[in-house]
Amino acid sequence: MELNEPKVVAFIDLGTNSARLLIIRLNLNCSYSVLTQQKEVVRLGEGEFADNILTSDAITRTVIVLSRFAEMALSFGASEIVAVATSATRDARNRDTLITRIREEAGFELNVISGPEEARLIWLGVSSGVKIGKTKSLFIDIGGGSTEIIVGDQYEPFLLRSLKLGAIRTTNTYIPQDLTGPISPSVVQTIQKHIRSRATHTIRHVVGKKVQLAFGSSGTITTLEAIAAGLNSVTPHQPGVITRNELSAIISLLCSLPLKERRNVQGLNPDRADIIIAGVLILESLLGQANINEIRISSRSLRDGLLIDYLSKIPGFPYAEQKPIRESSIQHLGRACHINEPHANHVRKLALSLFDSARVSGLHNLSNLSRELLSYAAVLHDTGQFISFPGHHQHSFYVITHAPLLGFNEHEILIIALVTRYHRKKMPRRKDSSYGPLSNEDKMMVQILSIFLRMAENLDRSHDGRVTCAKLLVSERRKITLAIECTGDCSLEQWAILGDIRSFERIMKRGLKIEVLPSSDGEKQHP
Repeated sequence: MELNEPKVVAFIDLGTNSARLLIIRLNLNCSYSVLTQQKEVVRLGEGEFADNILTSDAITRTVIVLSRFAEMALSFGASEIVAVATSATRDARNRDTLITRIREEAGFELNVISGPEEARLIWLGVSSGVKIGKTKSLFIDIGGGSTEIIVGDQYEPFLLRSLKLGAIRTTNTYIPQDLTGPISPSVVQTIQKHIRSRATHTIRHVVGKKVQLAFGSSGTITTLEAIAAGLNSVTPHQPGVITRNELSAIISLLCSLPLKERRNVQGLNPDRADIIIAGVLILESLLGQANINEIRISSRSLRDGLLIDYLSKIPGFPYAEQKPIRESSIQHLGRACHINEPHANHVRKLALSLFDSARVSGLHNLSNLSRELLSYAAVLHDTGQFISFPGHHQHSFYVITHAPLLGFNEHEILIIALVTRYHRKKMPRRKDSSYGPLSNEDKMMVQILSIFLRMAENLDRSHDGRVTCAKLLVSERRKITLAIECTGDCSLEQWAILGDIRSFERIMKRGLKIEVLPSSDGEKQHP
């Protein structure tokens, strides 16, 4: 990504409880300026977690707030809105209703991210605001629907976990709405037991990492620090830090009060009074299991991680990565599945050459993002062979959609998986169930990318790179020629590519002929 002029970008983080907006200006001197930050309580996950259905009221509240955010972004001159949704949207069976309404009413695309990706962005946001160097640290972010637990240092995360332990989710499960009085010890014990059962496996890994520092982020934890500060007359409080003793005191205080009085506790936003008990029990239990006595509070969170992730893709900015997280994530999955890397990389080269030459020839107008997704699909197209060669295209789809691919949203992962799914055997049809919620435009993109990958795969049928170049050219009479260059005998590749002609012609609605260009001492060959 190149920055040729100042640019305004808006970042939106839609959580289970709140929606957050950050608008920044990117400057040509590789700096950025914060133009505004906003936060609104939407309670998107309210009433959802029993059956994983977002209520119509919650959807409407959220659409109204995000439409307001979009208007604000436009008023600041934003040319791009980067928006992600986390736990509540991720788990909802009717999330497409929300995504469609936001697209139609707010005018931007809401991208759902996985739990591990949410954890990575939180680590990125928090770690970029502290100086810890190589010190292994624990990062905890308690949201409305999930709690993210990360172990990492300044430079990389070593453990990324997302637990279905959120303040709203836990409250909805164990504290009935009509329970407005004090919270009994038996209810507290039940919640604590549930938290331990959910977190034990992850905390065991945390303990094994031997962390030296702990950082907490997001609304629940910053609220608990504010409450702890209000208890200063009883217990001396260190600003920016919460101790386990303070958490125990907060639990005793809050559980002894009915909801009405809880709303008046110093440092507690009244809007959080009904869910804060679940939040403090989660934090106290996690620190107790990990044998950590105090946690430092960070004002940074996922929203800041979105910004840092964006900056990392722009050369010259302080956070620019030597190797982008998406490329690293794809490489890691490919190697975990023992792919043939030389073959995969050569198929990528051929597929991208077909994509580029076809775009230059006017055969399609797909974006650079589509090109990037084709590149990743080409690398991963044979991951399913790790399970079994027969049907490996279907296995590849399963592996990709279930792997923790960092740096991607769920929509992008689905596109990559579908392109690998259709790199052999039958071509995709618009009515295929595997398309899921894709728009007709995205379905067409999958068909085009799939045919490029199929052709590239068949042009390396020998797995030794003997087809060195492949381009799609359009003559003056609008006829399409697939021009390929070979070193040595490529009769197997010529035979294999014949099977793609009909599919190509159906998708592009143009005839195709194949021309094999001579090697240094050969003559033209026509299959």
